[in-house]
Amino acid sequence: MPNKYTYKGIKSQTKIAAIFFLFSLCIIILLSGSVYYSMNKYAYTDFYKRLEIRAAIVARSMVVTESENMTALREIRDLHLSRLPQEKEYIFRIEPGKKFESEAKKLGVPLSFFDKMIKSRTAVYQRKNIFYSGVSYEMGAEKYAVIVSAENYYNSHHLAYIRNVILVAIGVTSLFALSISVIFSKQVFTPVINITKRVKEIGSQNLHVRLETPNVNDEIGELTATFNNMLDRLETAFETQNNFISNASHELRTPLTTIIGEADLTLSKEREKHTYIDALTVILAEAERLDSITQSLLLLAQTGFNGKNQTFENIRVDQLLYDVKDTIDKINPQNKISIILNDIPDNPYELKIKGNKQLLHLAISNIVTNACKYSENRPVDVKLEAKGGKVIVGVRDRGIGIPDMELPYIYDPFFRASNTVAYKGYGIGMPLTRNIMRIHQGEIKVSSAVNAGTDVQLVFPSLSSVQDS
Repeated sequence: MPNKYTYKGIKSQTKIAAIFFLFSLCIIILLSGSVYYSMNKYAYTDFYKRLEIRAAIVARSMVVTESENMTALREIRDLHLSRLPQEKEYIFRIEPGKKFESEAKKLGVPLSFFDKMIKSRTAVYQRKNIFYSGVSYEMGAEKYAVIVSAENYYNSHHLAYIRNVILVAIGVTSLFALSISVIFSKQVFTPVINITKRVKEIGSQNLHVRLETPNVNDEIGELTATFNNMLDRLETAFETQNNFISNASHELRTPLTTIIGEADLTLSKEREKHTYIDALTVILAEAERLDSITQSLLLLAQTGFNGKNQTFENIRVDQLLYDVKDTIDKINPQNKISIILNDIPDNPYELKIKGNKQLLHLAISNIVTNACKYSENRPVDVKLEAKGGKVIVGVRDRGIGIPDMELPYIYDPFFRASNTVAYKGYGIGMPLTRNIMRIHQGEIKVSSAVNAGTDVQLVFPSLSSVQDS
């Protein structure tokens, strides 16, 4: 079965080499044919010219009466004009009413040859490789038809030699063109073949492997970057799925086990009223916890790479930050959140981004809420700035921080740092925020130090940069 690099069973590499070779061969043949045609046409014209000159000299030498002039013309002809193969000379008197039928038959030329020579003073004719040139010459009152015939040695020998040279040249250049075509096609497809081999080595067990990105910014580089981007998404999806299967069951089982155990214990025998109230209180708390976990998991699933499409609109980030603060103020009135707008641009348009307001509100709320929670309501700075076509929301707290060894795992669902045991949480906020940032073509950056605090930057493409691109 043909793979994606073949067409009807023929590899694209072979197909391109064949097309390039055939194209080159056609150019070589057309060029060689043009040269041969031009040389052949020139040879015919030149040979007729040679015969015409000889006919003119023969006419002068054969009709002049002065012996000195006749001798001089013959010497010039013998000295400067070498005799042609099978060269023959004929001279006929032109008389009124003469048809030249016998003469034409003797020479093997048509009567039209004589008619044209008498009317136009010159005529040419070719019979196989014998060429005829005739001129009519007047000497006083007399007219003569002078004809010179000869074998076209240049056509039968020189052009044959040129033809052989051209054929050999076509053969040699064809082999050269074929070699260049094969080398060219290999050079073009070698990166693609390497990418194919590398991709075949990547499976579900080693999704962390990436293709080598070339330094040259061309189509191959773009293809490699696209593959790597796809692998990033696949790896994230696989990790999310694996973590969901391994952790979600545990997180969901814990409150369910508590609910079932509490209900079984309470129903095992009759108890006092306050015991039932305490049991129902525990069951309600665990049910609320189960509901919170379920809602978080649903949000996490909806914001994944294969989640549903979201409605986007133009949003001013400074207004969004104030909305987030209002929400957190209602939940945690003891917070000490400060929104810093010292570095915002004069043009408010540069603070606008394109996104889903509810999702962005959730993402920023997760970061700011974590900052308040893990710093035990110490001051939290939320700074907004816009530069380089980006809108940046920076959140800095003075809390417990994150251990360096655990920073790479903060985006794993249900992962919680080792120093957060005393704080309530489910480990879903950070992966949820990352998914929301990816939906908005944004980036999240986290730096932290234990007992010194955490810095989180949410970087969005501004609306102006999106429209420019």
